[in-house]
Order: sequence, then C-alpha cells, then structure tokens
Amino acid sequence: MIIGASLVVLVFALALLSFIWTPYDPSVIDPAARLQSSSLDHPLGTDRFGRDTLTWIMYGARITLLVGIVAVGIALLVGTPIGIIAALFAQYPWGMWIGAVIMRANDILLAFPALLLAIIFAAVFQPGTGPAMVAVGIAAIPGFARVARSGTMQVLSSEYVRAARASNRSTPAIAVVHVLPNIAGMVIVQASVAFAISVLAEAGLSFLGLGTQPPVPSWGRMLQESQQFLSTHPELALWPGLCIALAVLGFNLLGDGLRDRFDPKMEARGDG
Repeated sequence: MIIGASLVVLVFALALLSFIWTPYDPSVIDPAARLQSSSLDHPLGTDRFGRDTLTWIMYGARITLLVGIVAVGIALLVGTPIGIIAALFAQYPWGMWIGAVIMRANDILLAFPALLLAIIFAAVFQPGTGPAMVAVGIAAIPGFARVARSGTMQVLSSEYVRAARASNRSTPAIAVVHVLPNIAGMVIVQASVAFAISVLAEAGLSFLGLGTQPPVPSWGRMLQESQQFLSTHPELALWPGLCIALAVLGFNLLGDGLRDRFDPKMEARGDG
C-alpha cells in the first residue's frame, strides 16, 4: 500500500505542479528543436514538433487524473446506490424480482466495455475528453453495483441490523446509518481499482483518437504520435508509456493494500 500510495502521490504531484510551473509552454512549437535527445534544456527530449516532452508529461497527468476522478465519480455515485437498492429489495419476498431485474440490467451493461461505449459516444457526439470520461464511468458502474450489493447483503444479515428493524427503524435509515458506513471500505477499494482501469482506458481511447483531442496533451496521444519514430527515437514512447504503467501500478497496489486493510478476513489470514 505504501508503494502504491507513493506512486499515486507522484502522479498527483506532477499534475498539481503543472498548474504552477512547467519548463515550457506546451503549445509552443519549435521546429529547430525537434526530436532532440535528453539535455539540460530538455531533460526528457523533444517530440517531432519540438515540444518539450517533460512539459507534456506534466500536462498529461492533469488529463489522466481528470478522467479518472470524473469517471470513478460517475460510477461510484450511480453504481453504489443501485447495488444497495437491489440488496434492500432482495430481502423482501415481494421485492426479490425487482432486485433481480436491477442486477440483470447491470449485467447487460457489463457487456459494453468502455471502448465500445466511447465509439458510440464519438458517433453521436464529437470525440473528446468529455465523452471519454462518461463512457469510462458508465462502463465502471457494474463493478460498483456488484460490490455494493454484496456488502449490503452481508450487513443486512448482521445482528445490529436485525435490532434496528426490531426498533422500527425505517429501511432508508438503515441504509444510511448502518449499510453505507460498513461498505465504505469495499467501495473505496473498488474506486482505487476502477481508477487504475480509467487511466488505462483513457490512454487507450486517446491512442485510438477517441479521447483527448489535439492540442491538449495526453499520455495516450503521445504514444500514438511516437509510433513512426520507434526505431529512431524510442524514448518518445518510453516516457508516456512508463508514466501510464506507473500510474496503473500505483492505483492497483493501493487498491490491494486497502483491501487487505479493510477486509478482516485478509487481515486475519496475514496474522496467521
């Protein structure tokens, strides 16, 4: 968890630093400095237009985090209530079919990956960061719904929830007071894992031209633009690819660490 958190903090630091300082203006094109190797003036070199690679890496971190935050926010705010509602209905004989319908609809949504949704959105709207964020967020909803439903079912079978029902506490109150606090850890872990998937999805969509559009810097588009120079200037693909890999690794490690932290079974297994 410490290693994952360190990598995540590094990505956030790059993005935040870009608001205060960058070596160059990312929109400035300098043909005389095109395809330069690492130097004091350009620590990570320059691309085919003479733009500073380090500057683009720093600006690209903004887009990566923006897409991740918005996409995970959409999935969390929509998927978590869906899972809780499905579990609440499933506890009543008259509501079991409602919960089943909700989860089957959730399974149907699971069949549509982020790439397919992004293609649909690009056909209806223009390709860009906004449609990509929405597509990735919608594709992540089923994961949150399943996690929330599973956690809610466990909480509803506990003794303190039975005591709350015996005290005539309403179902919405039980959901807010007892369910949400007890599934928060599971949802946080899912959010960390979904963030890693969102980073990878954004890079893939930008690589295919369905995500962030020029002239906005993006790690995925940096990879796409470096394809024709792989044999002569492989470092153009190395730096954005390394950033994507470290960001995904960081959020995945953080998610695994949080899971071990919040899951009593995993903690007990580690003690044993």
